[in-house]
Amino acid sequence: MTTRKAMVLAAGRGKRMRPLTDSLPKPLVEVGGKPLIAYHLEGLSRAGITDVVINHAHLGEQIESALGDGSDFGVTIQYSPEPEGGLETAGGIFKALAMLGEKPFVVVNADVWTNYDYARLLDYDLSTNLAHLVMVNNPSQHPHGDFYLSNGGRLALEPPGQPLTYAGVGLFCASFFDNFNGGRHPLLPLFQATMQQQQLSGEYFDGDWDDVGTLDRLEALRARVE
Repeated sequence: MTTRKAMVLAAGRGKRMRPLTDSLPKPLVEVGGKPLIAYHLEGLSRAGITDVVINHAHLGEQIESALGDGSDFGVTIQYSPEPEGGLETAGGIFKALAMLGEKPFVVVNADVWTNYDYARLLDYDLSTNLAHLVMVNNPSQHPHGDFYLSNGGRLALEPPGQPLTYAGVGLFCASFFDNFNGGRHPLLPLFQATMQQQQLSGEYFDGDWDDVGTLDRLEALRARVE
């Protein structure tokens, strides 16, 4: 089932990157001469995913001012403002569901940097799953990973399988949120419930990926990219 919509999660406060993020929202932090979020918008556009929803909270007006209607990046942007402090990942997506529509949609964390090809998600079949997650090797700051990926592409909380880290990139059905009532809430408990139902699949990606969560990791990425 082809999807042509995506949501970029950009409402995080970026506390671990203070004082830089006291005056600049984390998605606008630059790497290689352009904001982190620009890499995602350009990648989505190349994949043919041109309808994008962006949520924001902290200094959100700066995000809207910098990105505008998205035409500079080959996409059309709708914004989903959240209260100060944000609604976390699940809450943010749930609030924007009306803009994302009924078909499966891509979700990307704005604060990761990757060369993952979003076109790989365009025709992924979610008929037997509620979501499909891109998984990467465990970074040094998260050595034990998040979930186990089996040879059959099923994600689980326990072995067998390879322990990997969620890349912050995935494909979701709107029905993934059927038992969620909204509010401030992370995705992890919903992932856990979906795994128990054996309706969460995953794929392994071994390309470039960085979680730009601290100033040290930001400087390391800049040194590599620039």
